[in-house]
Amino acid sequence: MPATRAQTERLLLAYSGGLDTSFLVTWLTRERGYEVVTLHVDCGGSTATERDQLRARSLALGAVDHIEVDARAQLFDSVLRWLIAGNVRRGGTYPLCVAAERGLQAEQLARKARELGIGVVAHGCTGAGNDQIRFEAALAIAREEHPGLRVLAPVRDEAFTREQEVEFLERHGFPVPASGGRYSVNAGLWGLTIGGGETHRPAEALPEQAWCWTKDGTGERVFEVAFERGIPVALDGVGLDPVALIEKLNVEAGRLGVGRGYHLGDTLLGFKGRIGYEAPAAEILLTAHRELEKLVLGEERRTWKERLGDVYGQRLHQGLLFDPFMRDVESFLASTQTVVTGTARVRARAGGVLVEGVSSPYDMMSASEDVYGERRAAGADPAAAVGLARAWSEPGRLALRAKRRAESNRASVAAEDRATTPVATH
Repeated sequence: MPATRAQTERLLLAYSGGLDTSFLVTWLTRERGYEVVTLHVDCGGSTATERDQLRARSLALGAVDHIEVDARAQLFDSVLRWLIAGNVRRGGTYPLCVAAERGLQAEQLARKARELGIGVVAHGCTGAGNDQIRFEAALAIAREEHPGLRVLAPVRDEAFTREQEVEFLERHGFPVPASGGRYSVNAGLWGLTIGGGETHRPAEALPEQAWCWTKDGTGERVFEVAFERGIPVALDGVGLDPVALIEKLNVEAGRLGVGRGYHLGDTLLGFKGRIGYEAPAAEILLTAHRELEKLVLGEERRTWKERLGDVYGQRLHQGLLFDPFMRDVESFLASTQTVVTGTARVRARAGGVLVEGVSSPYDMMSASEDVYGERRAAGADPAAAVGLARAWSEPGRLALRAKRRAESNRASVAAEDRATTPVATH
């Protein structure tokens, strides 16, 4: 039975406006008697009009208040700048998109609850995905500063199905969110993901109407992206803060069909998962940044940076944003980015991107007198190259020599054995 008014306790709900959290506003109010305050942590991907609609929908569903926190700049400073620095792509393709936001959103949820004196928070994660791990891991750390904070996850713990949520909303006279049908759509600053429908069947593709930012994308355009110490600072010669630059690229590159893909990977619970994603800005920026790094960083720095970037992305995917190890990796990445300043010219066409040229004041290619394949530097000693080649090949030569010696010894032993073995007579 719902609690009486005297028993009512206030609860802060992480609210996206999708089916799960819309259902929770009504269910927690009507079935559990909470006074629900919704919190939308804005990590990008929505317009002002959409955010106004989010507030109106929350209050119409029964929330007593709705709070919005603009976390876009914090998301870039805390997470996205390191995904760019590390050229992070899960499985070699997926730029993590909204997975990058979850730890930050959970942190904001706990922080706002502490500020408001609310002792119960809730999220809408299901029991069959990675987001529940990300939320719970961040909230476990947040409890160190908010002892006694209780965390509810009714969709997971009560095992509600999407069909049950739809039926509950309709039975109580509430509209079902537009995304509450066949697909689950999550949009953020770093990209948009699409789950459900054909994504559950690995041999099938999403229909064109299921896509959002890249739908019917056509055309061709050249983007000029400027970086300063690894951070994107200008687009086509116009200085922009990173958030505005990313939002602009999502729109303009999205119209060209850039950044569309599928990610099929391993969940933290051990089974496989698949989503469609649209990440126009991430596709442009990661491709441009990686090519610029080739111009200004030596091979060893790039090699180790790529390896640590993969580890950083994996641990972020696992919900370990607040692990101290991540700060260590960020320190290394920051060191490598001190010379990643310059411009990349990127052509977008037919959904693909090509870096046509890069320039930088730290250009290591122009700093050399050598011209690859054509001319060596003045004063260069050809004998030095021959000596280097012989030194590089020495381990291989020794291995081959040892192999031949071992084979020769085995052949000699076999010959001796044959010579000393008596011949059978009859």
